[in-house]
Amino acid sequence: RKPMAVTNKRLGAASVVSLLAVWAGNANAEMKLNFPEPAAGVAQEIYDIHMLTSTIATVLLVIIFLVVGYSLYAHRKSRGYKADQHFHESWFGHWSWVIVPVLVLGVDLTIANSAQKTLERVWEVPKGEDMLDVKVIGHQWWWEYQYLDHSVEIDGQPKVITVESRYTPEDQAGDMYLRAVDNPLVLPNGKKIRFLHTSADVNHAFWVPELAVKKDAIAGYVTETWVDLNREGTFTGQCAELCGTWHSRMPIVVESVSSEKFDAWIAEQKQTMVAAATEASMDKDWSMEELLDKGQAAYNTKCGACHQITGQGLPPAFPALKGSAIATGDIQAHLDIVLNGKPGTAMVAWNTLSDLELAAIITYERNAWGNDTSDIVQPRDIKAARSIAVK
Repeated sequence: RKPMAVTNKRLGAASVVSLLAVWAGNANAEMKLNFPEPAAGVAQEIYDIHMLTSTIATVLLVIIFLVVGYSLYAHRKSRGYKADQHFHESWFGHWSWVIVPVLVLGVDLTIANSAQKTLERVWEVPKGEDMLDVKVIGHQWWWEYQYLDHSVEIDGQPKVITVESRYTPEDQAGDMYLRAVDNPLVLPNGKKIRFLHTSADVNHAFWVPELAVKKDAIAGYVTETWVDLNREGTFTGQCAELCGTWHSRMPIVVESVSSEKFDAWIAEQKQTMVAAATEASMDKDWSMEELLDKGQAAYNTKCGACHQITGQGLPPAFPALKGSAIATGDIQAHLDIVLNGKPGTAMVAWNTLSDLELAAIITYERNAWGNDTSDIVQPRDIKAARSIAVK
């Protein structure tokens, strides 16, 4: 019995080791030992400085290890070597305290000279050049991108092309784990981009390693960075400032495309904005089916990250809407909290959405997940609630 027990233990241990080896192999296959490949001129300069520093450090490390290894081997006690008690009195013993620091300082200055020039290029935005201006606004917990050089006329007023980019929990496989968004930041390749950073609430930080862009977004301030894209591709980043509960759910996806594709994308965004504004301004009674269809899509995009697509929420920070007093109680109270938010909580005001979007979302919340109140909220109800709030 004992040999059989020992054998079973050995087989179990071997299985565990094998599983760990397979897991380690997969993890090692995904390991990135260096900076990501740069996609912009300033990012390439930073990468080059990093490689210069790494090369110098590696050469020095090899030299030092060789010297130390030789000393340990050649001067070991078994060979009868005796320590020199008067080394400090020799020429090298006297001057090594000056020579070594001077050599180290020389290496540092060699790196610092290039680093200073690159740092100036990173932070000093070129003036008087043709650049695309993009305003980056951080929200809890999503990004807003405004293309300030592109607008469309709606109701006689120019409206800047605006894209809202949110984390999408249903598409997080492989390399896009915690990185997938519904709407990426689309930028033209071969053109200089100026980013204007700010925040609508707490501090955020816009960071995309391939672009060498990392800048705090501070409420009440507008700061600048810039990038000169030199290749097409998709690049991921994230918020680099601890901004609250869903800090990890603020990924950034940048798509660098050709100028032709970018122009076509801008034209498509203009058509979408005009169509949405036209639909939202329609003076009609929307059916329950229409509102539920629009409401589900809007809720999943704008509300699902916090309150969850299932309506279960993540208490206590994000209360459940399924069976809640808000979603099944007084409609006016429901409208008020959606329009104006709730101070002291993560619930912000959503009054920037159109009357149709808000009507659809509230109708959906009051009739989804078994709430079944049969309540219908029309866009005119939202309009009336806005006028009361203004008064």
